[in-house]
Amino acid sequence: MTIESLPDGNVELALRGEFDTDGAYLVRERIAEILAKWRPVRIEVNMRLVNFIDSVGISALVVAFQVAEVSGSRLVVTEPSRFVHRQLWVTGLLGLFGAPEPYFGPVTRLNKPAPPA
Repeated sequence: MTIESLPDGNVELALRGEFDTDGAYLVRERIAEILAKWRPVRIEVNMRLVNFIDSVGISALVVAFQVAEVSGSRLVVTEPSRFVHRQLWVTGLLGLFGAPEPYFGPVTRLNKPAPPA
């Protein structure tokens, strides 16, 4: 999990691996830290490298969305993996998180697409 302040004043929280019970607690903590430290208008949760999400992970995203909204911030999901995109679509929550398109490109490092061949 990485946190990066973006040039436009927004903050990106990039997740990787499985987003289940263990990750849910950490995400809620990180969202609280981001809101306290930066007070961004928008928090982007990049889920390009998340290969699994369960109901606990989805619930943590919903809670994070609500906490951000109460704090005057907007939480969106960016670049969800195909699996995450499908789970958000099936649960009817895709629109809540900004209706992001799934990420299909190759990945060589966290947050960076592979260079052109």
